[in-house]
Amino acid sequence: MKPRTRARALALQVLYEVDIANHSPGEVFKARLEETPLSPELAEFARQIVFGVLPLVELLDASISQYAPEWPFDQIAAIDRNILRMACWEFAVFHDTPVKVAINEAVELAKLFGSDSAPRFVNGVLGSLAEHQHELKQALQKV
Repeated sequence: MKPRTRARALALQVLYEVDIANHSPGEVFKARLEETPLSPELAEFARQIVFGVLPLVELLDASISQYAPEWPFDQIAAIDRNILRMACWEFAVFHDTPVKVAINEAVELAKLFGSDSAPRFVNGVLGSLAEHQHELKQALQKV
């Protein structure tokens, strides 16, 4: 697994646990980092994802629902939901990740952690969101 993919995988695990179990993000991040040590740069990248996504969860969810309405948000699996949140945050807020890279990385995470249909689903939703990335960026920049 590529180094930044490992960092994204760690961030995904943290976001998933916080989403499902409502555990403290800081404690979960620390525990995952102890289990999967990363270089300081990669740990910082994972930290930026986790603590960049969490305050924007409601806005990210609303944007995903708005620009991918054919997928009812409340029926999206928790792992897929968090993969989508991360990718949206990367290409709409973080700005250091090109859209295609964010989508490809999200699909890779879906292959690793999701169901058999997750990669195609994630790719489809993010493709729809990418078509509206300008509006998505505007919605998320208002924070």
